[in-house]
Parts: sequence; structure tokens; C-alpha cells
Amino acid sequence: MNQALAAIRTGGMRHIIANARALIFDVDGTLAETEEVHRRAFNEAFAEAGLGWHWDRPTYARLLRVAGGKERIRAYDQRNAAPMLSFAEIADLHRAKTARYAALIAAGDCPLRPGVGACLAAARERGQRLAIATTTSHGNIDALLSVALGRDWADLFEAIVAGDDVPRKKPAPDVYVEVLARLQLAPADCIAIEDSGNGLVAASRAGIPVVITRSAYFNDDDWTGALLVVDELPEIDT
Repeated sequence: MNQALAAIRTGGMRHIIANARALIFDVDGTLAETEEVHRRAFNEAFAEAGLGWHWDRPTYARLLRVAGGKERIRAYDQRNAAPMLSFAEIADLHRAKTARYAALIAAGDCPLRPGVGACLAAARERGQRLAIATTTSHGNIDALLSVALGRDWADLFEAIVAGDDVPRKKPAPDVYVEVLARLQLAPADCIAIEDSGNGLVAASRAGIPVVITRSAYFNDDDWTGALLVVDELPEIDT
């Protein structure tokens, strides 16, 4: 895309975003580049459990195509003919991973992505409604945003829907359908801000227009159907 066309598209998106009744944000990779923190937390939990597992970057990139932390552990365990872990053991392992993630986030090593804070502030000044639609858990959301936005972060968002709140995780549309129900808005009234192909598919299946901000692990996903694809939110200058 040449610079002139890019300017026209991003300029048009400023108007579209500013006139949406609600902005719905994904969390991991969208609000912050959290995936390396998640990967480290998984590996520390595996070591603590004595499993001898280690997810390097290529392995984790493949596993991110599986939505949900417990589901990723199950998928990795099932690479062998005889899986090692029961569902209860996977749940325990994931709880340990979540605790490690919270501790790492509390150390302050995972700030919001560029432009996210300004986008949230501008939306509030315009009187827009804010929501979260994510595959991650409520505990992970709180760990991240209580550090990045303060203890009262949840007051910023009218609807917060996590993966365990719905029957199916992304790329199923369930989290977005639930957000729309809680906001009592039509899909066309909203803009979803996502970073992954799974997120794009989930929001699109719910009928919600999508803006993509590319993240480290999903930079080369298929963005067909997105309203706009940028590297960072300041390119839109919301």
C-alpha cells in the first residue's frame, strides 16, 4: 500500500472508530505483548512439575493456534500416543502457570502496547463504551491490567468476557456474541480490535468490523476481511 492510500485509509478509520458506539478489545497481543510472558510462565510451571517439557518460540507459535492455555497443554500432551496428564492434572498445571504469569506481570515487565492507553482515554472522552472479549482467563486479565491501568481498571469496561465464560473459545464467535448481549448493541455499532487471525474470525463471525494491530506471534496471519491492518494503534491516531 502506498503512503497516500495508507493515509486515506487510516484517516477514514479515525472517523469510523470515533463514531462507533463501543470498542471491544482483545487482551493478549492486543492490549499488551504478553505472549512471551505466558511462554515463560508455562515453562516455569513445567519445570516445577518435573515434566521435562520446554516450549521454545517455534513450538509456542504453533500451540497458539490452539485457543486456551489448558487446551494448549492438552494438545502438547497428546503429541504422543499415550498422553501423560489427566484433565485434573492439566487444570492443576494451568493454575500453577497462571500464578507464575501473575508474578511475572507484577514485576512490571509487560507494559501496554504503544497507543493503547491513549486510545482508551480518547474513547472515554468521546463517551464511547469499552469492552473486553478474550480467550484468556479473568485472573490473567486482572494480573495484566491492575498493573497497567491501576486497581480500578475494571471500571473502564462495561463488559468483560473471558474464555471460560462461554462454551467455545475463539475462533468461535461466542465471546463477542456475549459482549454484544451485555452491551445490548448491534454488531455494526461496534469495532473489535484484535491481533490474530483467530480473533479476526471470531469477531467477523459475530458480525463485528475488525481493526488488526499486528503482534509478535501473529504477524503473518491471514487478515482477509479486516477493516484495517496496522503495526501499532498510533498509525490510526485514534
